[in-house]
This record gives sequence, C-alpha cells and structure tokens, in this order.
Amino acid sequence: MVSMNKKLLSAALILTSLVGYLEWGQDNSIFLFQAEYDILLKLFTDPKSVFHPFTVLPLFGQILLAITLFQKEPGKKLTFFGIGGIGILLLLMFAIGIMGMNFKVLVSTLPFLTVAFFAIRLHLKKEA
Repeated sequence: MVSMNKKLLSAALILTSLVGYLEWGQDNSIFLFQAEYDILLKLFTDPKSVFHPFTVLPLFGQILLAITLFQKEPGKKLTFFGIGGIGILLLLMFAIGIMGMNFKVLVSTLPFLTVAFFAIRLHLKKEA
C-alpha cells in the first residue's frame, strides 16, 4: 500500500509541476506545461537553444519521477533527486512571487510544494 501512495505522489509531483505560472514584462505569461511543450519541440530541432539549468534540471527531475512510476517500490533517491530538479525552479518561482507580490505566480507553486512536502515525509517515514 505504501508503494502505491509513493507512486501516486510521484504522479502528483509531475502533474503539479506543470501548473506553475510565470509572468514577466507587460504582457508576457506562460504556464509551465506550455513552456515545457515548447522546450520539448525545440529539443529536437534546436537543442542548443534549450540548454539552460532552469530548463534542463526540471525536465530531468520529471524524467526521474516518471521512472519511479514504473518501479515496484519507488526509490527514495530518485524521488528526492526528481523533487530537487523540479524544486529548484518552483522554489525560485515561489520566491519571485513573494518578492514581486505576484499572487498568481506564488499560488501556482503551492500545489507542487505541498505534494513535495508529503512525498518527502512519506519517504522519510520509518517502516514499522
């Protein structure tokens, strides 16, 4: 039962990472699922244009979490590295939301941060 909960949390981490929202300039905004779609398209046509730590690390984190979905018992290390890869971007967005007093950006990060908290807590929980 615990492994199913870990798999559900891994899936939730991937999904909640996609609802992040960014705004910049006057009229520019994008959800992370839209940005990721653009990145994946450019990855095959112009890979140099997408090589940046804030694009590669979250994508790598999502891949690691996707791997845990296919494991019999989702690995703690893979889950933590996956959360870390995605968390770098989402925590930065959270900080930007606070500093810029941008409620939409701030709130868009909360689902991922909440699920990450519960996933870490479940993985660190001592088995009885």
